[in-house]
Amino acid sequence: MTELERKIKAKIPGEDTGISIKKTMCDICTPLCHCGIDAYVKDGEVIKIEGTAGHPMNGGVLCTKGANNRAYIYREDRIKTPLRRTGERGGESFEPITWDEAYSEIAAKLLGTKRTYGANSVVFYSGYDKWYRFMLQRLAFDFGTINYGAESSTCFTANRMAWMTMTGKFARPDMPNAQLYLAWSSATHYSRFNVANNIDNFKRRGGKVIIVDPRITPAVQRCADLHLRVKPGTDGLLANCIAGLIIKKGLHDAEYIEKYVHGFEEYAQYVCSLDIAEVSRVTTVPQELIERAAEMIGTTKPMSVENSPGSLIHQTNGYQTARAVFALSVITGNYNNVGGNLPLDFTFCEQGAGFKTSDEQFAVETMPSGYENRVGAARFPVWGKLITQIQCTDLARQILEGEPYPLKCLVAHGMNYRMFPDSGYMRRAIEKLDFFVDIDLFMTDTARLADIVLPACSSFEREEFKVYPGGFARYYMPAIEPLGEARNDARIIQELCARLGIEDEYLLSGYRKCIEHVIEGCGVTVDELIAADAPVKVPNMMKFTPRGYIDHGCATPSGKLELYSELIASCGAGLEPLPKYYPPSARPSEEFPFILLTGVRVANVIHTRLHGVSWARALRPYPAADISPEDAERLGISAGDKICLYNEHGEIEVRANPTAAVAAGQVFMFHDYSEADVSRLLDRNALDAYSGFPGYKSAVCGIRKVEEGESV
Repeated sequence: MTELERKIKAKIPGEDTGISIKKTMCDICTPLCHCGIDAYVKDGEVIKIEGTAGHPMNGGVLCTKGANNRAYIYREDRIKTPLRRTGERGGESFEPITWDEAYSEIAAKLLGTKRTYGANSVVFYSGYDKWYRFMLQRLAFDFGTINYGAESSTCFTANRMAWMTMTGKFARPDMPNAQLYLAWSSATHYSRFNVANNIDNFKRRGGKVIIVDPRITPAVQRCADLHLRVKPGTDGLLANCIAGLIIKKGLHDAEYIEKYVHGFEEYAQYVCSLDIAEVSRVTTVPQELIERAAEMIGTTKPMSVENSPGSLIHQTNGYQTARAVFALSVITGNYNNVGGNLPLDFTFCEQGAGFKTSDEQFAVETMPSGYENRVGAARFPVWGKLITQIQCTDLARQILEGEPYPLKCLVAHGMNYRMFPDSGYMRRAIEKLDFFVDIDLFMTDTARLADIVLPACSSFEREEFKVYPGGFARYYMPAIEPLGEARNDARIIQELCARLGIEDEYLLSGYRKCIEHVIEGCGVTVDELIAADAPVKVPNMMKFTPRGYIDHGCATPSGKLELYSELIASCGAGLEPLPKYYPPSARPSEEFPFILLTGVRVANVIHTRLHGVSWARALRPYPAADISPEDAERLGISAGDKICLYNEHGEIEVRANPTAAVAAGQVFMFHDYSEADVSRLLDRNALDAYSGFPGYKSAVCGIRKVEEGESV
């Protein structure tokens, strides 16, 4: 072997090897991360990846999911040309067509439907990716429909709503300056590993950590000074009881409350009425630990509160639970103070970086009249008042029932029908549509239902503006050319805008021009970001002043921090303005004795994105349910045994994974396996009345061992 051959085999970049390093990012995981990647490229192909050293998000480190990027990009089922369905929906019969043919058919169908049924009969939808959403929502409104929605109908947004209801703004924990960190549901070692690192650093400098979680997670094992192992669905009761103890012991910040808080008397009367012995019984948290938590929270300042973007709010009482948790920051005077929870103005795509862009205004400035009638707004009035999107958990119902008006066409970027409770119900709704377009990287089960399928690009194949905490911005350029005929989502939006005859100068000019427009005034240009080839510190950062936001009046009806929500009170519909606790809609019974929690994080996959990558799948090759060793022994189940999870909605076959991380009477099941779709077991009507969020963690089931030769 020659020296050059050895260097090529070792993937050493240089002119002689023809290997270059391109800076790009991972978008497999949550948009809160999107870590920097060095892509080693030879002959137009990615041959190796590493984390980007010095990157403000990941500092050169990649998680298990990020390490799978090369295999993810080059999956065999990548869609590489536009396709037209030629057979039954859900089948494999598609034929390749040109982009021109695809656009012509889409435009003709959407415009024809608009003429016949009105623009509102057409729905635009975005899946997990967010980077193009400000353009897609604007396109929907330009078209004339009020119906634009996203997977945010089930992810994060209820958290934002809870903060907005109480304070007028979202808030983030100021962990670097805190003395106590209260983490309500922390699976950061499986998702957002950078936060896990932050907690480790916080502990090393002497910070105290309380974690409330029904599981014994790595965060609990490594970091918790106090672990409250709460029964799922009772978190709100626990938070309110802790608040009552703080108030009864006089540990609340009375001066702060007098000046900044609305509704304290009503709130205090409620939380102080809770009996700790009864709360301990219901939540399964020992009374002495509840008292210890109240003492720590009431006496340790400053304190930061954080909860998972999903876990806590995926209960049928999740929105009120989030309000109850966030109230602990308010009554202790930690909101808008150093080391507490800081008001956050989102910078771009709901990510906070400490400076402002105008993407949210850009998205809605062409909004048509009557948007209060968008899907789900009336059914979930708090959502309807706070969020400018449809609540997609009501989408299938309106498609199938046609009330209050028909929905005929759906244009979706990366839709996954299996994410919705009672996934078969959403599938039936899609099958009823007159026309369905799906834009994706892979031929998913949802894409197989489409009339037209369009091939999208991975993050390695497109340019993208991205912001990071600390005031950093980056404009990534493509590391490789798009595979086959794939096009990025923003280009598809631009070209569809033209085919629909929409005269929008920004959308017609393309993604880069739109970004140039929304970042005007930030003190940096797109050209400067591209030239830097690394994240840039934006000069026009917003200055933080302790209590500055609340001193000038909150963006709430009362102008104060609202423990009693005037916005909720204005909704009527029997909604409770105080963050009162009510039990989950489903409770264990003799027939279905287990609490079923779905959507929990595991290390090797996120949603469906890595199920088709053999390397990632090898770490957990079969759909598996985590159960307690006690339950496994009682049911005669061993690790790896086939078991059936069942309830009145259906049954699925999975493997058993007994683990001491799980308490008796509980089942934790990862989601989105086509061969074991746990969403089939979820009640489509088990929705939070305030936010419309699904009860992913508010279900019940039974367990039985599957005998040899038996088919479920």
